[in-house]
Amino acid sequence: MENNKDIRNAIRAAKLKQWQVADMYGLSEGNFSRILRKELSLKKKEEIFTAIEKAKKEFKKVN
Repeated sequence: MENNKDIRNAIRAAKLKQWQVADMYGLSEGNFSRILRKELSLKKKEEIFTAIEKAKKEFKKVN
């Protein structure tokens, strides 16, 4: 089973790249990818879902 599948699916559904969400979350792409390897707490997931929403707004403006 893939860890944090809900986060990965949300990133795909938003048509974003992991680096874009990582940027909004305040991590490098490599570190963000690394934290997704193990299942995260609900608090961390909420923070990342907030970063996904923020990234959707920020990066859709550019495109």
